[in-house]
Amino acid sequence: MPNINDILKQRILVLDGAMGTMLQRHSFTEADFRGQRFADHPVSVQGNNDLLSLTQPKAIADVHAQYFEAGADIVETNTFSGTTIAMADYQMEDLVYELNFESARIAREVADRFSNEQPDKPRFVAGAMGPTNKTASLSPDVNDPGFRAISFEELRVAYKQQAEALMDGGSDLLLVETIFDTLNAKAALFAIAQIKEERSLDIPIMISGTITDASGRTLSGQTAEAFLISISHIPLLSIGFNCALGAKQLTPHLEVVAHRTELAISAYPNAGLPNAFSEYDETPAQMAAQVEEYLDKGLINIVGGCCGTTPEHIAAIAQVAAKYQPRSLDPANLLYS
Repeated sequence: MPNINDILKQRILVLDGAMGTMLQRHSFTEADFRGQRFADHPVSVQGNNDLLSLTQPKAIADVHAQYFEAGADIVETNTFSGTTIAMADYQMEDLVYELNFESARIAREVADRFSNEQPDKPRFVAGAMGPTNKTASLSPDVNDPGFRAISFEELRVAYKQQAEALMDGGSDLLLVETIFDTLNAKAALFAIAQIKEERSLDIPIMISGTITDASGRTLSGQTAEAFLISISHIPLLSIGFNCALGAKQLTPHLEVVAHRTELAISAYPNAGLPNAFSEYDETPAQMAAQVEEYLDKGLINIVGGCCGTTPEHIAAIAQVAAKYQPRSLDPANLLYS
């Protein structure tokens, strides 16, 4: 497999779009989520998209294939909630290794098929590691500011299990994404570092935070620059942002980090901001036109889509990205103040 670091210097890489948006098109029922294997599971599992890698694997493989056909170089595994912490909501903690392994295996199989068909355009699998549904930095109880619902150690253990399974299943890189609390992310990065040391191997790491509102900060209060600084001690492939904002709103935050790091920069925004029905209205053409501002300013190396995006959005973005050179990784182009 070609080295992704080398390819990043040659062209802008395209990441896939939303998995959840595509799965919603199937209108899967509770029975569809359960399949035969989990027919007697004691709690509802509808909405547990990660479980579909076991009960509806063909649907997951088809989503990956559609994104590759649209021009994606990298697809994310169907593992956004693939930790014991998040799976506790469904009483499925014991399935975590299998969920991650199978999700990575499915994506690997599809990626290899496309790579074999087009050897000049190798496809990559990013093992997706979501933020979990708990935060290590903030109290969920306004009456008890010192309370924490999760510890760093609990996060480390959970992320380590997930990362090991994603690697065993065939992921080319790991993507710690939608970070609203950098302490959670640091637990994931520490767990990955442990695995790398234990296995005497290296694996590229992408990290993607989320700016939660117009204040330009993450949920735990960091600015884009502070977020960059706080994780810069870890060897990374890329840093960037996803989710929460549309492409237009994300631009100033990308400008901040792009001029202050030698790392590759990634961006995969939503298809605009959600409407009153929590739906995303931005068309592929509209989104691609906004993403082109990143490209014109030389801000990014990896681009894709998050909530509300589809293969049509990724195809439009890929067409625009093909016209531009990737952001330079030459340290001489950086501004450190």
